[in-house]
Amino acid sequence: MFSCPNCKGKDIGKIGVNQFYCWNCYIELSVSKGKIHTHQVEEDGSLSSLDDLFDENERTIG
Repeated sequence: MFSCPNCKGKDIGKIGVNQFYCWNCYIELSVSKGKIHTHQVEEDGSLSSLDDLFDENERTIG
């Protein structure tokens, strides 16, 4: 498992295939090609990317 790039927490639950949710900071995470992609869930249920807040090293698994 991996830690959240935002809060560094490990309280991450799986919500789908390669999709996860951080219960500490309430963001959705998806994994593709060894990279973590972060998203904020908006009030209407849509997702807004937070990837621009993290550098490549913080988003790399491994």
